[in-house]
Amino acid sequence: MRNNPFIPFHVPSIGEEEVREVEATLRSGWLTTGPRTAQFEKEFGAYVRAPHAIAVNSCTAGLHVAFAALGIGRGDEVITTPLTFCSTVHTILHVGAKPVMADIGADGNIDPEEIARAITPRTRAIVPVHFGGLPCEMKAIWALARKHGLFVIEDAAHAAGTHYQGRPIGMSEDGEDASDAVAFSFYATKNMTTGEGGMITTPRESLAARMRMLSLHGMNRDAWKRYSERGNWHYEVVDTGFKYNLTDLQSALGIQQLRKLDSFIETRTYYAKIYNQVLAGMEEVELPADAPRSRHAWHLYVLRLNLNMLNIDRGEFIEELRRRGVGSSVHFIPIPLHPYFARMPVAQRPCPRALKLYPRIVSLPLYPAMTEEQVRYVADSVKDILMSHKRDGRVLLHEAG
Repeated sequence: MRNNPFIPFHVPSIGEEEVREVEATLRSGWLTTGPRTAQFEKEFGAYVRAPHAIAVNSCTAGLHVAFAALGIGRGDEVITTPLTFCSTVHTILHVGAKPVMADIGADGNIDPEEIARAITPRTRAIVPVHFGGLPCEMKAIWALARKHGLFVIEDAAHAAGTHYQGRPIGMSEDGEDASDAVAFSFYATKNMTTGEGGMITTPRESLAARMRMLSLHGMNRDAWKRYSERGNWHYEVVDTGFKYNLTDLQSALGIQQLRKLDSFIETRTYYAKIYNQVLAGMEEVELPADAPRSRHAWHLYVLRLNLNMLNIDRGEFIEELRRRGVGSSVHFIPIPLHPYFARMPVAQRPCPRALKLYPRIVSLPLYPAMTEEQVRYVADSVKDILMSHKRDGRVLLHEAG
């Protein structure tokens, strides 16, 4: 067994730049939504090449406010993937719509052919999820949306910094190849973080204005604008809104994290290549999919165990990693397997690929705060476990050195 400190599944990369920015915000006297949030929105919009960016307190909030602003509601159907976090489906339910599952393809992302099979006269929107930072096949999805007159709202919780065929996820220009809205997450485990937080981008000025209004109580003027215009205290509540705004304290973190995002992804990509090199050629495992013409953000490194070649299951594999001082996780429990969703119509459309994949997947630690030595230790530990538990009629007893 190793004597070195435990390697957690994730540790955020917070530097002195973030500390100074947060301290300056505390000293400024403006803690809630204000000038730093406005700056963060401007810089994030420029980074992904979107004309409009609205900061919110989570990706979940971003999805919800996008559905609400687009008028999606009772009687409507929204197609999404079964391999996602529960909040993707919760937000569809929050507006009274029916979630419809379209199965995944070989890369783990939603399969456009399955989307096409799931479309009915009640379908209003498609919600692709860029699983692990790997971009979905957006051209096919946009083509389906144009053909059937559907909205596209991207769940980009894993995809800050991902590029699809040369363009950043979130890039939005009026025209054929653009989603109506793209929601990002800045949760603590994401490629960049504000602790909690999110952003929505859109090419449509009218939609941006409506999402901004709904994200802060349905008011037609936000607090920062009222303050900036000196003495203009008047506002009107024009719709049923939400309390989804991002604070300046969080935005202070986000400003500095965004400026480091490309270097974070460069490190993640390098570490993913180390994993690939060490584990290449092992028949007991399949490596994560990549997209040669795009930029994978490597939010997750998800192994697929070939359990028919091993004499342990996924849970025992994770425990073996833990014994060697390595944290890991599973992304995700498919939506139909959760008791709440199993009782609903969402579970009635079969998703055999997602259900077959789920028992095999394990997410390894992958983040810039790791050292190369730690990455190689994790890779060697995985290799050792696989070699020790090959299904060959005997069990080789090994301990990590």
